[in-house]
This record gives sequence, C-alpha cells and structure tokens, in this order.
Amino acid sequence: MRSGDPGDLPHGDDLTDEATYERVRFPSRRGLLRLSAGAGLTAGLSAALGPRPAGAATGIVKPLPPELFIPQGTNAEMRWEAMRGQGYLTPADRFFVRNHVATPLIDARTWRLRLWGTGLRGAPAEDRPVEFTYEDLLRLPAEELTAFIECTGNARGFYTSQQGQQVSGTPWRLGAAGVARWRGVRLATVLRRAGVTPEAVDIMPRGLDAEFVDKGENLGRVRRPLPIAKAMKDALLAYEMNGAPLPPDHGHPVRLVVPSWAGIASIKWLGDIQVADEPLFSPWNTRYYRLFGPGYPEEGSPPLTRMNVKSAFELPWDASLPARPHVLHGRSWSGNGRIRHTEVSVDGGRTWRRARLRDRHPSPRGWVRWELPWRPERPGRYELLARATDETGTTQPATAPYNTLGYLFGAVVRHPVTIT
Repeated sequence: MRSGDPGDLPHGDDLTDEATYERVRFPSRRGLLRLSAGAGLTAGLSAALGPRPAGAATGIVKPLPPELFIPQGTNAEMRWEAMRGQGYLTPADRFFVRNHVATPLIDARTWRLRLWGTGLRGAPAEDRPVEFTYEDLLRLPAEELTAFIECTGNARGFYTSQQGQQVSGTPWRLGAAGVARWRGVRLATVLRRAGVTPEAVDIMPRGLDAEFVDKGENLGRVRRPLPIAKAMKDALLAYEMNGAPLPPDHGHPVRLVVPSWAGIASIKWLGDIQVADEPLFSPWNTRYYRLFGPGYPEEGSPPLTRMNVKSAFELPWDASLPARPHVLHGRSWSGNGRIRHTEVSVDGGRTWRRARLRDRHPSPRGWVRWELPWRPERPGRYELLARATDETGTTQPATAPYNTLGYLFGAVVRHPVTIT
C-alpha cells in the first residue's frame, strides 16, 4: 500500500456477521499470485478462444458449450438443467456471464487498486491515490462468503412471454444468477487502512473493462455508487471463487461482491474506488438500475438495491419427460434472506404442495435447494410452477409490476413440460 498518509488501522471489524462471513486461513501468497498472474490464468486460452458456434456470445473468454449456456449478445445465460446434480455452488464453468463490453485480461502482478476522494483522510486526488497491490490484499485477513450474484434483469424475458409487456434489455429467463463461495478481504478493512473518515457518504467502485458506449454515447467505464453503510457492512474484495483464483470472466484479479444486492453493485475487474463525503452519481444509478414507467416518477424510482424472491426448476425449458414418476428439483433465493418454504404446482397453479427443502442451514445470501415427487396423471402438456416465501414473509406474486427496463421480475414463472 502506498500513500502520503496510509492510515495503518487495526484489522478488526466490529460489524462482523458470523452468518455471512467465515474467517479462513491465510492463503499461500506466492502460490496464489503465481496462479493469478495474467500468464498463469490465460494459459490455454487459445483453446478457449478457438472456433465458436454461430451466435455465440462475444467477448467472453471461457468455453460456452450449448448444453451449458444460452448466448445473449455479450452475455451468457446458464441453462438451469446444467445445475442438476452439481451440489450447492455454481461451478465456474457454468456460472452466467454479464458483460457490458468484453472480458479484459489483467495481470495480477501489475494490477493496482487505487482509492481516492474527499471521504478519505487528506482527500487524496485521483492522480495521487492510496494504492494496494495484489500481494497487499493477500497479506490481509482472509474471509469467505457464500452468496448469490444475480443480474437485475434476470427473468426479464417473462415480462413479454408471460405478461405480454414490451421491455428493453437482454431477454434473460432465469439463468442470470449463481451462487459461489467467494474469498478475499472485507472492503471495510481496506477502506479503514486507506483512511476512510466519518464524513464518508458514498463510494464509487469502477471496473477496468473498456468504456461502454450506448447508442453512440460514451458513458465511460462501468461504475456504480454504493452507500458507505453497505460498503462497511458486508462487501467483499474477492480474489477467489469456489477455491480457485477468479477466472477472467468473473472479475480477475479482484472483484467486488455485494451480498443480496443487484449484480451491478458487484463490480468486476475492480480498478479504483472513489470515496466521497457527498452523494455520487453515474449512469448506472441514474439512467439505469431504477424503475421507470407508469406509476413511477419521471426520474424513476430510487436506485435499486436488494434483489427479490425467485425460484427455478432444474429442468430444460419446454422439457420433454417420459411418462413415469419423477422427482422435481429446483432452487429458490431472495435478497431479503433465507427462504422459509417453497410450494410447487404441477397443474398450472390450481393446487400447491410444499417442496422438501434439502439445505438445513443455507447461507442467508445464497439459495436453498428443494425437491418434490411427481407422478404425472397422463401424457400431455403441463405447466410447472414454483413460488417461494422468504424469512420476511414475502412470497412470489402471480404477476410482476411493470417497468420499461424489465428489472426485478419476481413473479411465479410458468415452466412448460411435455410428458410423452
């Protein structure tokens, strides 16, 4: 770390949430740095970047086999059937990808995290920031956090296909969500070492991917303000995902993980953080990631924070199943906390049964797996429905309130299945 006044504060954090974090052993700095160097992570990328099927997502490094992903422009949606039998965590090879532009390849050995702004002691300017190297982060106490990351537009396609409403944006089904075990340093620890002051109001993390151009207008690199209270509470500077260095598509060398909040808050390829003693703004909390449309003010709703309740079946969309007994599997999650129960309907919503929850003590920032036996009465077409209720008592509704950008579709999804 380098600064004129580094503020070498204690490691302790009086906001520790044992349900969220687990303190872990220090990693091997030399080994992790070697694995995380650009050359180490990109070894073999020539194979990954080889011929792609027609219509494959662009700017993504990892392979996108059609049995695992649905290409969505610069993004890749996970197929839910690919999670069947995969355990609690989403493997990195099938974790969805949300890119505004393209995945950059960054060498951890030359990477720096730069903190600056009026909310730090001495108000360091952007050209004279407090700096942390990758090895600096590895020397700090390591924490683990199991949490979902979900695109705010996840399930957006159902506004049109299920509710007949036109919205803009990527027409995701439910595959823009995943749960991983993230390891890194608490953002609060780094902010304190950088000299955060009591006057700090917002931080603005910014990624190192290319500048984003929307309809010919250059909006700069992806960045979105985060209230200092959330930053100090449970945000993580992650350098590992599921026990391995972050893959390029998921933020190598370091990304932000903001539990339970809209995925845009979890900035990938983190390069710098502005810390301010006044509110901050960017297109990603003014033009985007608010609710617009009938019933909302002209400037939209307040910036979106927590994600809502959702459920998904571990089945292909429009699946064809043999006429025999089945056990239906799925997962439910909520930005409000743990799932209390999930109900399933196999007759289009006329009747409901409680599914058996498979995870006794799931992470409050993760999801819960469930299952339900089903004996189809006859061959033909069915609509399977799943609705979850979280620990706040919030249940998935029959329809989602409309907004023009298609955010936060949380209604019960009608999953078509044909019994042959």
